[in-house]
Amino acid sequence: MRRGNFKVRIFIFIAIAAFAYLRKCSQEEINPYTGKKQAISLSPQEEIAIGLQSAPGMAQQHGGLHPNNEYQALVDNIGNKLVNRSVAKETPYKYEFHLLADPNTINAFALPGGQIFITYALFSRLENQDQLAGVLGHEIGHVLGKHSNERITNANFWKVLAMGSSAIDMGGIAQQYGQGQLLKNGRGDELESDELGVQFMIEAGYNPEEMIGVMQILKAAAGPNRVPEFQSTHPDPENRIEKIREAIKNYKYKKAS
Repeated sequence: MRRGNFKVRIFIFIAIAAFAYLRKCSQEEINPYTGKKQAISLSPQEEIAIGLQSAPGMAQQHGGLHPNNEYQALVDNIGNKLVNRSVAKETPYKYEFHLLADPNTINAFALPGGQIFITYALFSRLENQDQLAGVLGHEIGHVLGKHSNERITNANFWKVLAMGSSAIDMGGIAQQYGQGQLLKNGRGDELESDELGVQFMIEAGYNPEEMIGVMQILKAAAGPNRVPEFQSTHPDPENRIEKIREAIKNYKYKKAS
């Protein structure tokens, strides 16, 4: 009876795993802006709706919007310049840039569909407009790269797979492995957004070398006790600097040829 019961559980696991895999394969498509093959489950309209719905709550978590209209206008001007002079203008997304009042959290992030945020804590540490362009260009890259959409799709895949694995008492292992894969994918998203940010900066007339300065600011803010790369969604700043230098060299070569 025990052997028969185990066979049934194995069959259930295989059936659920096959369903999850086939569903993920059916969701794969080529991102028309990056050329990358991705599993995508949300339409652009759904991404925009999620971003607009989540934006007020995200702002509230960071003390609301910064009251200085001059600072906000600078963020808007640079963000819109990056969009209008790049492939981002061809996307269906509605890009909006928000300066958050938070004076302590050094961060910038993007929601699906084009809602982009930078905290005053990071804004105040930037040394020039080129560095601000680097931050905003990176976040535009996340939107255009459909990274949130891809993470939602992949998280659902691993959730279903973990459910199937629990039938053979391996749900914890599957969940742990899935988390590792999502962290790895997250680091890949950051590097892709850095590369896209370099491209957007060059196209808009900003100095892409200043993105290296942004990485140094982030490295200094993290301090000596930063989380090891394999445990983080973000690559080590030194690795990012190396990849940014490669991206600058490659894109300038392509533009010249």
